[in-house]
Amino acid sequence: MGIRVAVAGASGYAGGELLRLIAGHPELDLVAATAHSQAGVPLSTVHPQLTGLDLMLSATDPAALADADLVFLALPHGQSAALAAQLPAGVKVVDLGADHRLNDADAWVRYYGGEHAGAWTYGLPELPGQRGAIAIANKVAATGCYAVSTILALAPLIAAGAVSPDDVVVVAASGTSGAGKAPKVHLLGSEVMGDLSPYKVGAHQHVPEIKQATGARSMSFTPVLAPMPRGILATVTARPAGNVDPRQVLAEAYADAPFVHVLPQGAWPHTAATLGSNACHLQATVDIDSGRVIVTSAIDNLGKGAAGQAVQCANLMLGLPETAGLSTFGMAP
Repeated sequence: MGIRVAVAGASGYAGGELLRLIAGHPELDLVAATAHSQAGVPLSTVHPQLTGLDLMLSATDPAALADADLVFLALPHGQSAALAAQLPAGVKVVDLGADHRLNDADAWVRYYGGEHAGAWTYGLPELPGQRGAIAIANKVAATGCYAVSTILALAPLIAAGAVSPDDVVVVAASGTSGAGKAPKVHLLGSEVMGDLSPYKVGAHQHVPEIKQATGARSMSFTPVLAPMPRGILATVTARPAGNVDPRQVLAEAYADAPFVHVLPQGAWPHTAATLGSNACHLQATVDIDSGRVIVTSAIDNLGKGAAGQAVQCANLMLGLPETAGLSTFGMAP
């Protein structure tokens, strides 16, 4: 018998990806998968890709999760805190929602609304000091998907004094799975195919999280819905603060990071290259006209941006190899 884990919110895209990763993990045993409207439905009916996992989705009740050593919460923003508070004190928790990411209560109210539930250990192991902090934590707040792609591109540059923390500009395109599984007219195939559309322009909820993790002071963030199921491509630009090679800064920062790959000079990230993996691909240059530093970042929003990142954190919390059950390589074609 391995380490017992459970997934709350297992019917969604991130929940389904968590179940897939857990099923292939050498040390984790899935003991419960819960849902709301899909409770009582066979898992393979909701996630046909998981046919062979003989499990029935149960109602999201603390009692259904209490016997696990670690619980993943893949619930909508604002719903994790109440459930987490009802779990036994000894149960470790990784929250894929936003409830516990922000230190600043005012920022939570401004971008999410409602009562701030308090901050947990932030779940991005590649940040300085975070790997050790996650390893000793019982409660970890996994990162937002756009946040991962932007923070990994930006944090080392600000920390090294290579770019200014002011006037950071981010334009990031995401696949439709980032919007969740609930049916919405604007996510219908006939609405999305052949179209790119910005949304939450100037007011995206990941901005305070990115600023908190990178030290950026001002940021313009424009998310774009792209006609693909999964993946994020972020382009991050900032004013240079010194005569430093930004690609070299990134390469040195991630020299020992198993999932972050700074690409060879001249190669640029593609979302397809990270599909199904927990990898982040980065490349950096300096714009020959404006002089601004440009970093492009690609991830799978359901991998490094959600379920993969959560399993990476769980591995650290459980004393397992950080890479257990996770792939650094994407799928192609």
